[in-house]
Amino acid sequence: MVALTLTRKLAILADAAKYDASCASSGSEKRNSAGTKGIGSTEGSGICHSYAPDGRCISLLKLLLTNFCIYDCAYCINRSSSNVQRARFSVDEVVRLTLDFYRRNYIEGLFLSSGIIRSPDHTMEELIRVARTLREEHLFAGYIHLKVIPNAAPELLAEAGRWADRLSTNIELPTDGALEQLAPEKRPSEIRTAMARLRGRLDEAAPEGKSKAKPEKFAPAGQSTQMIVGADGANDAAILTRAAGLYSGYRLKRVYYSAFSPIPDASARLPLKPPPLMREHRLYQADWLIRFYGFDVPEIVSGGEDGDLDLAIDPKLAWALKQRQNFPVDVNRADRDWLLRVPGLGVNAVNRIIASRRFHRLTLADIARMTASIDKVRPFITCADWTPGAQLDDQRLRQKLVPPAQQLSLF
Repeated sequence: MVALTLTRKLAILADAAKYDASCASSGSEKRNSAGTKGIGSTEGSGICHSYAPDGRCISLLKLLLTNFCIYDCAYCINRSSSNVQRARFSVDEVVRLTLDFYRRNYIEGLFLSSGIIRSPDHTMEELIRVARTLREEHLFAGYIHLKVIPNAAPELLAEAGRWADRLSTNIELPTDGALEQLAPEKRPSEIRTAMARLRGRLDEAAPEGKSKAKPEKFAPAGQSTQMIVGADGANDAAILTRAAGLYSGYRLKRVYYSAFSPIPDASARLPLKPPPLMREHRLYQADWLIRFYGFDVPEIVSGGEDGDLDLAIDPKLAWALKQRQNFPVDVNRADRDWLLRVPGLGVNAVNRIIASRRFHRLTLADIARMTASIDKVRPFITCADWTPGAQLDDQRLRQKLVPPAQQLSLF
């Protein structure tokens, strides 16, 4: 086998990592190298972004340790039967790349995953060695996100949380049946067990009330996961139901949704075309409604048809149009929960409304100053000088609120 240069390895393994969406760095512990001998920070400005060959803007060095894999997951470009060029970094190479990219201000940290080599324990040990070397030998204080190998030993998961800011265990597909069919070497129960162990460790690391004892640090940015959308026949209701269960059962920071991308020499069990990217976008909006707006899954999917979200309009507006009997909402009297259900009103706008109405009755002009989308809000509220009248009963209301089609620019 011809030895690959570091540059060629980087091209192969950075490209192979692009299919993993769960790499946001929000929620990390506030570490800073100022006043210490270390380098890196997870907070503050001044981070430049580099661009991947396909145009993605990234601020994390996002790599696979290797794209060799002993598993043969049908939906994965790096499956053992895939005819792709293989490469593998050494631990020292990943450490060197991370430090070099950080010193050049290209990145704010490292996102590291890997194909499964030899065994889950061996792969997890290699990922941990990278993080431990950065922290201990180079005093790296930047962000580190490690991918968890589900059936690795519990003590390895515990050590991973000692060095990483965030850990993620991919649930892969929305239903157990689909995972068993398309990834026969993976066990849904093992994935959930790994997530449960991480939650237990996170709970142990959480400070208890007014106790002055400082618990041992463990993955301060929490854990996340990713689901592939469109590789199986699961509808949006099934996807969101699984996400809601993961949030409540394992206290995840985020569930990421990644639209399935067709791969070369794919199994006949996989679709030939990817799902619309708008579907992924609507799932993120629905996810936000679950976490911050008090909606449950049946309410959200009721705005669409047959368990799928409406792709033309956002899920809150779709729900409101089918629940017109509950509107308009009086912005001067409604409680916070109902204000959050008004299309066009976000959390910050609702907080400003509640704070302002203590001093005077709000007018439509006041609401317009608090939101960027008064046209969407207007039919669903009443205020001191406004009532929607017959607008709410207009059968053309949905048509009026659908964003107009736009010609994309070539420049």
